[in-house]
Parts: sequence; C-alpha cells; structure tokens
Amino acid sequence: MNDFLPWSRLDVSTSPAGRRELSQEHLDRLTSIDASFLHQEGESSHMHVGGVLLFEGPPPSFDDYLDHVRGRLHLVPRFRQKLVTPPFETGRPLWADDPDFNLEYHVRHTALPAPGSEEQLLLLTARIASQQLDRSKPLWENWLVEGLADGRFAVISKTHHALVDGISGVDLASVLFDVEREPSLPDTNLEPWRPEPEPSPVDLVLAGARGAVTTAAELMVRTVAAATRPATSLNLLRDALEGLGELVWAGLNPAPETPLNVPIGPHRRYAVVRHQLADYKEVKDALGGTVNDVVLTIVSGALAQWLHSRGVRTEGLEMRALVPVSVRTKDQRHTLGNQLTVMRGPLPVYIEDPVARLRYVRAAMDGLKESKQAVGAATLAAVNSLAPPTILAQASRLNFSTRLFNLLVTNIPGPQMPLYVLGRRLEDLFPVAFLPENHALAIAIMSYNGGLDYGLLGDYDAMPDIDVVADGIEGALSELLAAARGRRPRRVQESAHGNSGQSASAAASNGGPAPIIPADHGRSKRGPAADMRAKRERGSRPARKRAGT
Repeated sequence: MNDFLPWSRLDVSTSPAGRRELSQEHLDRLTSIDASFLHQEGESSHMHVGGVLLFEGPPPSFDDYLDHVRGRLHLVPRFRQKLVTPPFETGRPLWADDPDFNLEYHVRHTALPAPGSEEQLLLLTARIASQQLDRSKPLWENWLVEGLADGRFAVISKTHHALVDGISGVDLASVLFDVEREPSLPDTNLEPWRPEPEPSPVDLVLAGARGAVTTAAELMVRTVAAATRPATSLNLLRDALEGLGELVWAGLNPAPETPLNVPIGPHRRYAVVRHQLADYKEVKDALGGTVNDVVLTIVSGALAQWLHSRGVRTEGLEMRALVPVSVRTKDQRHTLGNQLTVMRGPLPVYIEDPVARLRYVRAAMDGLKESKQAVGAATLAAVNSLAPPTILAQASRLNFSTRLFNLLVTNIPGPQMPLYVLGRRLEDLFPVAFLPENHALAIAIMSYNGGLDYGLLGDYDAMPDIDVVADGIEGALSELLAAARGRRPRRVQESAHGNSGQSASAAASNGGPAPIIPADHGRSKRGPAADMRAKRERGSRPARKRAGT
C-alpha cells in the first residue's frame, strides 16, 4: 500500500551519476490511472501529495539550494513538463515540455516568524496543502523554510499525484537526497536543457492516437500470448472474474455513515505523530500480524476515541479504510505512470480490547490478501486504459465514492538509513496525503531511519478536533505495547469498571444499534482536545512526540 505518495522506494544512490534517468518523453500520454487523479480534482478536493521534511541546521543559502535542485532536475524530466489536452478532449492529456519553465517559480523560499515552533510549521504546511497547483505549469512546488527553533530548517514538498511516477515513487524530493553527509558533486557534463517546441493541435491528436494504438497493441500481444497458453489463461480468466465479483460485492456493501464523510472545503489542518518503528515490531512479534496490521489497529483505536469524543456510539460500527495496492506486473517494472488500485481495509472501532482488535484486523487483512480483489482491480485498470475520457471520468469518481470507504490510510515503508541534503541530515519525514470529495480525514504513515511518522490531513471546518485523533494514535500504541509486555491495557481496565466513556451495556457488546451522530460538533472546552491545546500553549514538545495544528 505504498504508491499513493512519493518516497515509497527512494532512489538514494551515492551520486547523481549512479541514479538512472527514466525515459520521460515529450508528448507521453497519461495512463488511465494518472488521468483519473485529474478527473477527481475539484475546488475542494486537491489531488496533490507531498511531505514535510525536517533537517538539522543550519539551513543552506537559497542560491545553494536552487543549484542543488537544478543539478538533480535532469533525473526527473517530467518536472519540466506541463499538461496539454488534445482538441475537444478526444484523448487523455499528455505531458509536454514547458518552454517557459522557471525554476524559481517552483522552488520557493520562506521563513517562520519567531519563535519558529513546529506548530507554526504545520500551520504553514496546512496552508500550502490548501492551494491548488496551477495546471498551466509543471505540477509541483518545493518550499525551503527557515527560522525553525534550534536552528533547524524544513522542506515542504508538494506534487500532483498525476505527476508522481508510480514505479518507484520517483519524485523531485526523492532525487535530492544523498546517503552520505558530504554532498555529491554536480555533474558538469550536463547539456543545457532545450525544450521541444509547443505542440500544435495536430501534434496532440497524433500523439494521443499513437498512445491509444500502443495500448491496444499491448492488449493484443497479451491476447495472443494467452491463446498459446490456454490452461494458464483459463486460470487467469477465472481469477479475474472472481476478483471482479469480489469488487462488485464490496461495492454493494457500503461504508457506514460517519462524521468524516461530509462535504469539505478547500482549507486544511495538519497534525503529526512521531513513533519508533521498533515499538511496532515489538507489538507484531509479541501479538502477531504485520507492521501494517498494527498500524490499522492503532488507527482504529484512535478513530474510536475520536468518535466517542463526538458522542458517537460505536457498537457494531466497522469503518473502512481505502488501502492503496500496486497492480504493476513484473513486465511493467520499468514503465512509467501510476499502476495502482485500492482495496478496503477494516477499521473495527467497535472492538475496545486492543489485542482483540489486532486479531480481527490481522484476520481480515489476511483474507484480503488471499482474495482476488487485486486481480480484479488489475483487470479494471487494463479495461480503463481503452476508455474514452468522459467514461474514464465517471469511473474515477466511483473509485473515490463515499460509499466505498470512510478515509484514506496509506503506509509507506521508507529507507532505514540516514539521508542528507547538502550535508544536512534529514531528521523527520512526515507524509501529506490528499482528501477526496466528501472525505474529511486522510492518514499517511512513513517509516524512516528507525522512526515511524504519521501525517494527518483534515478538512479545516470538519476536523477542528484533529488533535484528538493524533492523541488517540499515541494512546492506542501505548495500549498495544502494554499488552505486548504482559500488562493489562489501561482502557480495558477502565472498561471493566464502567469508566470507558460509554455505558456499561455498550461496553459489553460488540454489536448493537446503528451509530447515533449528534448534531453539535463544536470544540469542547474539556476533554483530550482541550488538554492537548493547553499542552501546546505551555510549549511542551518532547522529542518524538506529537505536534499538531
């Protein structure tokens, strides 16, 4: 589930020369999945992703940073290209060299006012995430942020999902890193970049036609290959049909209504949580499952606490997470464009016992892995490659329908080694996901160099209490660690004495009436959210603890 954000497989060769420049050509056609991210975008649902990168100080000069970016830009040619559309939308958009490309427009320089707190940085991140990218230019921005306390600095990366390469998460942010403190010398043999001429309408039609013919030819080759291996092909066909049936069944079982699934605006809130990857491995080793199972269990516990703080009853309530899954085949390992789909992961917020919750998540995720949903999704992706733009737009809206899921949860395994930019060590890497229409929260998780960092992106109006979710993540991990170390989790002890915040009859039941959502969602002056606001005002921010907006 690692293709919704860049850095899923960082290219961290020791020198720019050691990195492979991928073939990103002028007038390449977007894949159907890349185009779907464009169709999904609206005034309130921005489809860019990115991250907040915190570095040890002192910050480099802006000119040095610009030169560093300029020296690596040839590794990602797509970052000098913009979108162009064939006349009358007769085909999917294409990438074309931008003859007016200006690096200083995309790489920006700012500073936090004193005292330069992490909260101020996250407020800035939320504001940057609230602004759509200009489609008349290459779809990315990179912000160098100075003025952080303790002499640190940050980089905020923002890239449209249609631009991020889905093979290896090749993004500008990823190619800026070195694995050694001493920065690599820039390649002095680079030829000056010369953009191709602006394409004419005829050029666009021909390029789109070539892309369609190539796609059809690839499908024809697969058909001929299937005819030569009838036994194998029948098995594949059976798996595909079973997978499509499972996807249809999933669509007929909608996600429950929750306060997360409401109309959203363009403005965002952002909060983060710092954890250690070793704690997650300790839990999985002691209680079973995978790191990803532990993540989903923790998110379930955090959402349960948040729902309780809103007065929402959770008996019998199982929320659904949108889980990205790569459908790239072995023969597509060195092709460009996103090759992914999504499945629905369980979030059993009704299960109070953290160990029982983990057990349930583990069994459900094992079932998804054994199912044919991914095969069915790959089949749909292949069919969508031949779909006209208007049909593709409708299909993409179905993929992100509120009927299918309550929120996005994506877990990105990152490099377990320190990375450097211009000799400065990267300390934290907080991912920033996106909010589809009618989805007020997205949770992205990134592991890096022994840490595991959460980035929580919320709608500004619908999630004034996003810090309650962040607090719940802290508490849910503590419960699992206590259980893994042989101690009874605190919440279970309180529940046994009727102090869990629910009625005794509710706490004793895993089923029951439908959730009751109160009309008042205002910020309480008491409770976890108020406590955390007070903590931030006191300036308490110990190492690897949460900070939020």
